[in-house]
Amino acid sequence: MALTREHDLHKRRQGRNIGVLVVLLAFVALVFGLTIAKMTTGDQLQGFDHTYRIEMDPGARTGEAGQ
Repeated sequence: MALTREHDLHKRRQGRNIGVLVVLLAFVALVFGLTIAKMTTGDQLQGFDHTYRIEMDPGARTGEAGQ
């Protein structure tokens, strides 16, 4: 009995592993693409940090804020 002989279970498992690899690589590519698209829009990247900033208030641009 040779030590290099593969069982049918190993072949099926290898096929599943390649499928999982493809799905993971597609997910990483999607997240990377979305990140690049978000970074290259040219908008100011400001997040919510629990402080009020007038430049982030959409009503402040039209004069509706604070009234």
